[in-house]
Amino acid sequence: MSIRFTSTLSHVRRALFQLHHPDHAHMNMTLKVASKAAVAKDIYRFEFQHMDGGPLPAFTAGAHIPVQTPNGSMRAYSLCNDPEETHRYQIAVKREAGGRGGSISMIDALQPGDTVAVGQPLNHFPLDPQAQKYVLIAGGIGITPLLAMAKTLTHWGKPFKLYYLTRDSESTAFLGELRDEAFSQNLVCHHDGGLPDHGFDLWPVLEKSGSLTGLQLYCCGPAGLMSAVKDMSGHWPSNAVHFEFFGVQQSAQVNDTPFTVNFSQSAQQVTVPPGLSILQVARSVGIAMPASCESGTCGSCKTLLLEGTADHRDHVLLPEERAQWIMPCVSRALSDHLKLDA
Repeated sequence: MSIRFTSTLSHVRRALFQLHHPDHAHMNMTLKVASKAAVAKDIYRFEFQHMDGGPLPAFTAGAHIPVQTPNGSMRAYSLCNDPEETHRYQIAVKREAGGRGGSISMIDALQPGDTVAVGQPLNHFPLDPQAQKYVLIAGGIGITPLLAMAKTLTHWGKPFKLYYLTRDSESTAFLGELRDEAFSQNLVCHHDGGLPDHGFDLWPVLEKSGSLTGLQLYCCGPAGLMSAVKDMSGHWPSNAVHFEFFGVQQSAQVNDTPFTVNFSQSAQQVTVPPGLSILQVARSVGIAMPASCESGTCGSCKTLLLEGTADHRDHVLLPEERAQWIMPCVSRALSDHLKLDA
């Protein structure tokens, strides 16, 4: 027998804050905010350390950490400091006024001396140490994992070129650090002023396939940049091209409508209203689903889709997987009803 769950949006939101977060099992560190500093317009760097200043779990370039933000949301942030540093984690957060509130609460509420729940570093975007040389392409806040990569490649003595594309110097994080002599010869920084006609031409960079040069390509940035780089590197071998999606434009959309979800294992049925995800509503009725980034980028919440048609809003599933799987942290439904194996 299924249990019908209906509620107002406000009731569900209250339930979400009252319930124990089921992902706390992997949020196994309480770290202090050692420092907070503006590194560009609306972008702040946070440094986390153990309370006693002791060593932290090691990480590699391209890794991220899950962080519980002050408003209770879970977010994944790329580590941007040198992986050889064992005493601190550094992340950069852009204040997204139109986002879901996680970045706003980080920047507005979190201050030096506060504590945060942080999980172990995870890396779905690792450097290939066997490559001969590297091309790094960053757009905006997408510089964060690539900054750590640039530091690692410098230690390795490997040749690389970092193309950093932003709107203007005010919105360019870590510009002073990147212009340091250790990186300056490897840096191409371009500001387009927000004008598409002034964008940087990446075709000369990507025209020659990486298979001919021993090249590996790493890209992180806004959806438009990622799409353009994908198109221009379509002739490259798939194992030479790597993308890191730092977020999903998945806030409530004008065409969002309520839909029902049946969870086969728990025999519960819920209604998912606009403004809340399947994952959030599942938690509000006590259904524990694995998750990490909650932005459709890490794949932790991948769930078998048994019935219905999903509105996929993630950056993880391959086209051939989308009929059978769903990422409940961001995706919704095109049909009135979904049935999930959860």
